[in-house]
Amino acid sequence: MLSYADFKGAKLIVELGGGDGSITKGIIERMDPDATLLVFEISKEFCDNMKLEFPQKNVKIICDSAENLDRYLRGKRADLILSSLPFSLIPKESRQQIYAKSRSAVKHQGKFIQICYSYLLRFQFAKHFKQISTSFTLRNFPPAFIMVCQA
Repeated sequence: MLSYADFKGAKLIVELGGGDGSITKGIIERMDPDATLLVFEISKEFCDNMKLEFPQKNVKIICDSAENLDRYLRGKRADLILSSLPFSLIPKESRQQIYAKSRSAVKHQGKFIQICYSYLLRFQFAKHFKQISTSFTLRNFPPAFIMVCQA
């Protein structure tokens, strides 16, 4: 998923679903030193672990739902939003909120990048994003789709 993102020059990056921090680590390794990363995760245990693993001042671990993304951006827009949220397990109403808020939160030339296991999610993203390119990667286990969405 990270290979589809251009981190050079990105000043505000958002990760939805930080989980165990494996993608977070890759983002931190690639992002500019003056960039800020906001990581959303609903599991308190995962949040506590990530706060210990990533103590950098420009990395904010937010133990809250991606549905509340707008509350933390405070009017700013992200250059990149990277998501590994399991949308098929998220209730429809919450899913729609996350799609809409992600679309509003990403800059016009920015990207929303999602890793997922069902091509059908593309049709849900299409209601919010005008451009979507889809790739299939065997480098992930299990193999996954990468959806790169733009306004």
